[in-house]
Amino acid sequence: MKNTAFKTALFAGSFDPFTVGHKDIVVRALALFDKIIIGIGYNANKTDFFPVEKRIRWIEKTFDNIDAVEVRSYEGLTTDFAKEIGAQYLLRGIRTSADFEYERSIAQTNKQIAPELESVFLLTAPEYTPITSTIVRDIIRHGGDASQFLPYDINDETI
Repeated sequence: MKNTAFKTALFAGSFDPFTVGHKDIVVRALALFDKIIIGIGYNANKTDFFPVEKRIRWIEKTFDNIDAVEVRSYEGLTTDFAKEIGAQYLLRGIRTSADFEYERSIAQTNKQIAPELESVFLLTAPEYTPITSTIVRDIIRHGGDASQFLPYDINDETI
């Protein structure tokens, strides 16, 4: 018998900024989940490059024609936010083996904290493997053109 339960995944991160690699993970994951909530974690002890409000607008613009994607910000534990929004899955993208080791540790800890949540890992498409938010921030910070790495125009004041 087919499981017809509504499947919601939380794709959490700082997304500072949200890259074409992040977009690719979300688009591919839409085949697996009924709803994907992109959660922008807020850490008061961390200095953000782009304001959270701007990141939310950029991501909403990226998925403005896809009703199954929602964008929200949150503070605190990702597992608590996942429970609050009714997510059953934590979606994560993996670029490298180092990412896998880091994400595995987090997933195992999350499983101890919230056994009802499952972590789901998608491998980054090969063409997006070298793209990181840190590299994109550095390009932007030094006046370079990062447009090929972003699914939106950071200079569009209408967003």
